[in-house]
Amino acid sequence: MKKVLVIHYSQSGQLTEIVNNISAPLISEGHHVDFLEIEMETPFPFPWPKNKFLDAFPESFLQIPQKIKPIPLSIKKTDYDLVIFGYSVWYLTPSIPANSFLESEEGKQLLANAKVVTVIGCRNMWVMAQEKVKEKLKAINAELVGNIVLVDRHINHVSVITIVKWMFTGEKKRYLGIFPKPGVSQKDIEESERFGTVISNALKVDEYSSLQEGLLAKGAVMIKPFLVVADQRANVLFSKWANLIQNKSNKDSSKRPFWIKIFKYYLLFAIWIIAPVVFILFLLSYLPLYGKIKRDKVYFSSVS
Repeated sequence: MKKVLVIHYSQSGQLTEIVNNISAPLISEGHHVDFLEIEMETPFPFPWPKNKFLDAFPESFLQIPQKIKPIPLSIKKTDYDLVIFGYSVWYLTPSIPANSFLESEEGKQLLANAKVVTVIGCRNMWVMAQEKVKEKLKAINAELVGNIVLVDRHINHVSVITIVKWMFTGEKKRYLGIFPKPGVSQKDIEESERFGTVISNALKVDEYSSLQEGLLAKGAVMIKPFLVVADQRANVLFSKWANLIQNKSNKDSSKRPFWIKIFKYYLLFAIWIIAPVVFILFLLSYLPLYGKIKRDKVYFSSVS
């Protein structure tokens, strides 16, 4: 019997359902599984009030941690063979709760030298968020041995509409009766148990060098080259906006709502105007950049 710790934070409950399904085969096959849900000292609301959702942008993107509640002593005293770390993506970055855990002293001590499988539940762009998690894990000598990504499979602009409606109302249903349900499909959530079986097999033999290969064979990661490009370019622009808002706020906190409002208009412009232009440019450059696109797909599918 091996010991597994499942860490996650979920506002809507979607990620909780995902990690529970992935963990189910581990439990049924006799492994000891503990669950740790990250709790904030000051909880984030769900559904989101619009102003609070936008106001979370600078601290989220700049990875500024907030206080989390203490980790139970029973978990801190246990030596785990594997840690499953589930997180969602806020503004192309690990959510503030996920980042706060990774930056906390307790979190670092718990994950130091651990073997880690990351589980991502998000809308569609995640590769740069995962790069940030990789850096944090590497800094504490944790070994990333697997990555599983579940996304909203609908086209970008459809998922923007449905996710926003879900976040602001808390209702995961078909908007206007014509749009698909938001988020990861229930079918994908339920079928995520198959990844748990692959992880369990690796646990039994205590061999993780080929775990990601086994997960990929089960469809653990799907790379869309355009979204990789969009993610990378948006990170550059978000960095400028986040630093601008933070600097303006530090000088005069009363100006923060104004700059958050300006960012909101920029975000709408970026989604509905800039993103389609970037997509057209991506299509025009697809053949000249085909070699790089292939290398990127291999790299972002891996745990290296």
